Amino acid sequence: MAFGWIDEQAELRRRAGLVRTLRPRPAASPLLDLASNDYLGLARHPEVIEGAARAAREWGGGSTGSRLVTGSTELHAELERELADFCGFEAALVFSSGYAANLAAVTALAPHGSLIVSDAGNHASLIDGCRLARGTTQVVTHAEPEAVRKALRTHEGTAITVSDTVFSVDGDAAPLTALAEACREHGAGLVVDDAHGLGVLGDGGRGAPHAAGLAGADDVVATLTLSKSLGSQGGAVLGPARVVGHLVNAARTFIFDTGLAPAAAGAALTALRVLRREPERAARARAVAGDLYTRLTAAGLEAVRPDAAVVSVRAPSPEDAVRWAAECRAAGLAVGCFRPPSVPDGISRLRLTARADLTGQQIERAVRLIGETRP
Repeated sequence: MAFGWIDEQAELRRRAGLVRTLRPRPAASPLLDLASNDYLGLARHPEVIEGAARAAREWGGGSTGSRLVTGSTELHAELERELADFCGFEAALVFSSGYAANLAAVTALAPHGSLIVSDAGNHASLIDGCRLARGTTQVVTHAEPEAVRKALRTHEGTAITVSDTVFSVDGDAAPLTALAEACREHGAGLVVDDAHGLGVLGDGGRGAPHAAGLAGADDVVATLTLSKSLGSQGGAVLGPARVVGHLVNAARTFIFDTGLAPAAAGAALTALRVLRREPERAARARAVAGDLYTRLTAAGLEAVRPDAAVVSVRAPSPEDAVRWAAECRAAGLAVGCFRPPSVPDGISRLRLTARADLTGQQIERAVRLIGETRP
């Protein structure tokens, strides 16, 4: 029977407690949200909503084509200029998603015969980029520059190192300065995904590469998403102008994909301008994450100290993690639930995201509910 193997896979997932289901949310949810990636609380900001609506009224509901045909508007170009300027890079290129941006950067910058050194904790989009690239991938120990150095020593020729700046599972930061040093010793490029750093780290939220003094370097490329701190949708690659020009000509997820919808571009551009005007949002998101961690550990829970806005809490098993998250939801609190295969170390977690607009009372309530529902 066609697709008969699907039933067997479904049963295996059920036995392992790894079944995933969609849960459509209403427009106005009564839940206290510590599950989304709206780090700066901008997704429902009135100016951001109006930015999306204004762009849709002016440019229409869709971009009408790929970026190289009809899908590049003046709005896209304006967003690219302001992203590059804000983050400290020479140029930027906007994609329909952060996933597409990562696929583009890795595949286009790792030609046949090249080496890709990839951190074991990297996001799935970077992993898929490595799988699709024509170069050879070597996975190395998580956040270990010496492991990167050893891998690069094994290869003669073109090479890149690929890493998240802030890892999405535990919220720990990569040692970017040390990674850049290891790459430069061997003439390798550094490609970093700043999805969880933009808007949270660096001066006024300019991102982890900016904080590490790597923004604008001719051997560093950063990717990011517009769907987290900027409260919109889409992604971008930032780097030297010649790298961006190469992506326009070689990146398949740019050439063959429909351009980002104008409403998303307008929302992201407006959110970026709000962040410029209110840089304190970045520091507030970090402070909320630190407060969550302090309160959780004081309550006897095993939490990981956050380097940005992600706080993870260890669960005894996948089944316990699912049950814990469900009981939090029943009590009025939305939290993330990370289980294998989403976690590289096999440890299930509740994943909490700090938001700049959370109040002290809301933080206290969240910690209380997590403690009361613990397995």
